[in-house]
Amino acid sequence: MTSPPHPMKLPPNTSLEIFTSFITRCTSLCGASNVQIISQDSPLDDGSYQDPCKGHDMHAILSKTYFVASAVVYPRDVPEVQAMMRLCNEFVIPVWPWSAGRNTGYGGAAPRVPGSVGLDLGRHLNRIIEVNVESCYALVEPGVTYFALHEYLEKRGLREKVWLDVPDLGGGSIIGNAVERGAGYTPYGDHFMMHSGMEVVLPNGELVRTGMGAMPDSQDPEELKKRPDLQTGNRAWGLFNYGFGPYNDGIFTQSSLGIVVKMGVWLMPNPGGYQAYMVTLPSDAALNQALEIIRPLRIGMVIQNVPTFRHILLDAAVHGPKSSYTSSKAPITEEEMDQIAEKLDLGRWNFYGALYGPQPIRDVVWQVIKGSFSQIPGAKFYFPEDRKEKDSVLHTRELTLQGIPTLGELSWVDWLPNGAHLFFSPITNISGKDALAQYDLTKRRCAEAELDFLGTFVVGLREMHHIVCIVFDREDPESRQKAHWLIRTLVSDCAKHGWGEYRTHLSLMDAVSATYNFNDNAQMKLNESIKDQLDPNGILAPGKNGIWPASYRKDIDKWVLGADWTSGNPPATWRDM
Repeated sequence: MTSPPHPMKLPPNTSLEIFTSFITRCTSLCGASNVQIISQDSPLDDGSYQDPCKGHDMHAILSKTYFVASAVVYPRDVPEVQAMMRLCNEFVIPVWPWSAGRNTGYGGAAPRVPGSVGLDLGRHLNRIIEVNVESCYALVEPGVTYFALHEYLEKRGLREKVWLDVPDLGGGSIIGNAVERGAGYTPYGDHFMMHSGMEVVLPNGELVRTGMGAMPDSQDPEELKKRPDLQTGNRAWGLFNYGFGPYNDGIFTQSSLGIVVKMGVWLMPNPGGYQAYMVTLPSDAALNQALEIIRPLRIGMVIQNVPTFRHILLDAAVHGPKSSYTSSKAPITEEEMDQIAEKLDLGRWNFYGALYGPQPIRDVVWQVIKGSFSQIPGAKFYFPEDRKEKDSVLHTRELTLQGIPTLGELSWVDWLPNGAHLFFSPITNISGKDALAQYDLTKRRCAEAELDFLGTFVVGLREMHHIVCIVFDREDPESRQKAHWLIRTLVSDCAKHGWGEYRTHLSLMDAVSATYNFNDNAQMKLNESIKDQLDPNGILAPGKNGIWPASYRKDIDKWVLGADWTSGNPPATWRDM
């Protein structure tokens, strides 16, 4: 019998002999074709968004071999997920689950603890279990992507009745995006808010259902024992997400407390009409005025969807790489931004929104929105038919804002050669003053890092996600260093203003969690207490979002990355960082 290859990274405190025994058990459990060792003899292929790498970060800012798995296992059903958790507990080997592996900008499929075993839920657990058109919800598994559910609705003629909400790129997992608290752009854009009910494998392998799912339709105890995961859900599971007693669903988002293997997602009833639009704003001062205009309209739900204010360079990057605008490698200047805006017939900031409902309703809402934005000198208004070029951002947003998934936004990652990116994602008020303060700070730091500012403000019901897209050349060590310095400095800078991030890359999880330190880190202490109770061996996603199990806290300096970083001047020589 041939021995398995030596992994690039062994799990912590695990010898090769023990790891080999573990892999033998995994193979017996899930089948040889569903176990892959990340071998030290094989190069790490970054793949692409459509075919993402498994077990490492394709957009690595540290060494590509740092956040790397020892192996990847592809369970075929829920009982195998349960069995894998029991096996990992037996061997005390950390496991890092993911759905589609496309969490780009935040770490992809890479594990926080090097040498963890990756658990790929997307290859086999990809069923669309139910679509209920009358009550407008679906029940899906982790491998169901936005493209997959959209295609399901299209093929069955169901999009005439219900729409899906989608993020910028359609290849991600519906469950994966929701449990990371991601966003889309229709009125159903808050994806966690629009879920109802979960089926979760706990760290010990136990299976639970949340909300109304905790009450099964069938009361036959013998039938329930055979395959709980195949039992019919409660008839209200997809309708009412709270159920009875404490609300548990939230602890399974951005957490290491369970693996979500089924989830209900609310679909949007076809509104009976739709119109995308764009408003171009000529200056930063216009952005300030626009945000003061939009706040009461958004809170009052006159603006129905999740709209965005996009910076000119983000839109320009969709149209072409930086080299198509300048031969200089220096950050784009203010004058050059104006020239690019004129060339593309865009504003310095561009607002994308949509109208929903029958024509009379859309007409009235548009009168209010257009009349409000018309107070801004130089604002211009466009519908998609007004833009002749079919590859414009407005034409892509026209699809996204009606729940049709696309890949158009991939283009901006190619702003630089060998394009890779990080997302820096602080939260702010829907306020011109606050938005410009964040913009000024992040743009200044980008310039110090010799990188361009590409960003967008995503407008929620009471707040904005400020998504700064840090694009760098992943094959250039100096470019990676610049991106790393920039994002860790921004974490510190923004914390001083009370601006916290809602989500972050693997390498910044400790630094971001350290900024949420009210009352002597009371929230972290609570998180650690729950973690230690549900996962005493600390095997499920240790370190995710800065939460370390007790066994790791004994040697915490070995695991924490950059929690004590402070902002300052960029280094004189980037390679000396």
